[in-house]
Amino acid sequence: MTSSITPETARQQLEDHRHWRYRGCAPDPDQPDRAQGDLTLSIDAWGAYTEEGGEERSVRNARLAAAVAVCGTCPVLDVCRTYAMAEDSDGHLAEPEGVLGGMRSLERHTLLIKQRAAQPALLSADDPRLDEARTPQKQAVLVALARETDERLVAYRADMDVRTANWHRAILAGILGLDKETATRQQLLKTARQLGVLGPIPVKRDGRWPIAAAPNTDGSRQRRLAPDMPVVRISQPKPEAEQPARKTHRRSRIRFVADLGVQLVFTGYQHLPRTWPAPEPAKPKAAMNGRHLRLLGPVVEQLPLPLPATTVLEPAA
Repeated sequence: MTSSITPETARQQLEDHRHWRYRGCAPDPDQPDRAQGDLTLSIDAWGAYTEEGGEERSVRNARLAAAVAVCGTCPVLDVCRTYAMAEDSDGHLAEPEGVLGGMRSLERHTLLIKQRAAQPALLSADDPRLDEARTPQKQAVLVALARETDERLVAYRADMDVRTANWHRAILAGILGLDKETATRQQLLKTARQLGVLGPIPVKRDGRWPIAAAPNTDGSRQRRLAPDMPVVRISQPKPEAEQPARKTHRRSRIRFVADLGVQLVFTGYQHLPRTWPAPEPAKPKAAMNGRHLRLLGPVVEQLPLPLPATTVLEPAA
């Protein structure tokens, strides 16, 4: 979690430390322009480069690496790092530049971002930021997500396409203070219920593998959460011209869910889906041996063509 201490308090604790005068970046008593932790370093090695002209990358990296090495043996390292990560009222680091607490500026900012992402949002049920999660589309996605785990069925129940449904799920994760890259479906629904965004409806469990709260197009978030989860291939229905004619109830709609079966969703009973097993593949015909032949169709008797009545056959000479 990010530090709750103010920069002024953290700075005062650092200066009041009993080993403050022995810090590695302090001026050397005999050479005031040198650091007492390493006499080869200037006392400005920990600050940002302020001289005219640019500093070469190799020179800057060597200077920063030497300063960090001195911090590693400093007796006030922990207190100094607390001050380094302290935030002001605007959410900025108290010391955004230079080396402090054994960390470079980029390292401190990266750590600050990670801490904010891991810190849960402090929301209440009456927070106005949750109003967006109570819109009809967001509510339809939440209710569908509580009943289904497959992203295609979630989109079907919410009456929208898969891409739009996943976009709403990512927005919901952000509103509820969750990281869309690592949050699971169960965490999203649990947080929504705790904040009063989702009503007291039954929630279907994820099952053996966790389901991503906000799946993306390439499926990388789901693979990151459950790398061992098998991939389910979805059968796409054939075009109407290629499908054989068949009788179906006029009030039912057939939806191809997976290679394992076909799901029938009856109008007016969307909450009671029924899954029927797919038809078994046709068995191959038995091989035909030399003694037994299979009759494949009716026998057509070939009759000789009739001769005209006026034809006279003369004996051969």
